[in-house]
Amino acid sequence: MANAEARFVAAKKHLMAHPTTNENKIAAIGYCFGGGVVLEMIRRGVNLEAAVSFHGSLATQSPAQPGGVTAKVLVCHGGSDPFVKPNEVTAFKNEMKNAGVDLTFNTYANAKHSFTNPDADRLGKEFNLPLEYNAEADAKSWQDMKGFLQRTLK
Repeated sequence: MANAEARFVAAKKHLMAHPTTNENKIAAIGYCFGGGVVLEMIRRGVNLEAAVSFHGSLATQSPAQPGGVTAKVLVCHGGSDPFVKPNEVTAFKNEMKNAGVDLTFNTYANAKHSFTNPDADRLGKEFNLPLEYNAEADAKSWQDMKGFLQRTLK
């Protein structure tokens, strides 16, 4: 994860150098593996105003520490995602609460892993994985993210 952190921080630095960027209002979003990376970066104390994870992994070897997370966090989670067990959801919510993180955790009923990917059904069949696109959860999670970022970054 050290390499991922170095790349994440380098990308953030590059973004902050752009003349249209407000360096005090940086957010990161990620899907699947990227969603898990975003959550790991906030746990490591990377300074962000907001972080959004769509169907990302929640488990960690390095839990967030009180006062260590600067970002407000939105997690968009499929309620029927077989890759993230209910005990992992509970552990994640407890971790965030114990660390004092401003967390919004949205669960989308009947949504499986990759619910935002219109190609998920084909990929699930091709690789024999429980992936499934869910147009309703995709649209709702996108609206939830837009509202979250508007409130957080205003």
